[in-house]
Amino acid sequence: MLKNIDPLLTGSLLRLLDEMGHGDVLGLVDRNFPAYRYRVPVVDLRGADTAAAVAALLSVFPLDRFVAAPLRRMEIDGEPERVTESTAALERAAAEAEGEEITMEPVERFDFYRQAEGATAFVQTGDTVPYSCYLLQKGVV
Repeated sequence: MLKNIDPLLTGSLLRLLDEMGHGDVLGLVDRNFPAYRYRVPVVDLRGADTAAAVAALLSVFPLDRFVAAPLRRMEIDGEPERVTESTAALERAAAEAEGEEITMEPVERFDFYRQAEGATAFVQTGDTVPYSCYLLQKGVV
């Protein structure tokens, strides 16, 4: 056991996050996202929702401050401007972790699937809120 480390951050997840470099992309996706199709590591956090997972991740994962939008979210079909509670939770956690508001770019669903091909790994939550799928670009400490 380690002190001051969120229990959702297992040793294997911490290792994966540590080994990612500046500019690498981490997918944080809901239970419906086809993460295994991308043939990169998938960390199963289906016991957590987006809010819990992102709070744990952003406690150790720096966001890329050298790009306009280090966060991308999957748009809701037919309602691209709608922000779900999961998205709002991610925005709050990112602002708290980084000390200021962080830009999140909406991405049309099929474009999101294509952009996800560049992910180094995925963390799959058990979130039941549809479209709770995000791409987080790693920054530097």
